[in-house]
Amino acid sequence: MNEKTMVNDILENVKADLSAYQKAIAESSNAQLRQTFQQIRNSDECFQYELYKVAETKGYYKPAAKATTTEIETVKNELQA
Repeated sequence: MNEKTMVNDILENVKADLSAYQKAIAESSNAQLRQTFQQIRNSDECFQYELYKVAETKGYYKPAAKATTTEIETVKNELQA
């Protein structure tokens, strides 16, 4: 397995983990457990962003094109309707 595949695989797994933590946070009634999940999520978000920057720098990840002002306004208007 090459480095690009490993980096992208890790990024996908961290994204899945972040979703799972968010669900666990929303469903936790125990304040201490909720705080623990939040701390883990925050740490993973930082890790994901650092790895994303490495992937982008090495050309392993190409972000989508930026939305135009018109596209942004269209979505805003649709959500506000």
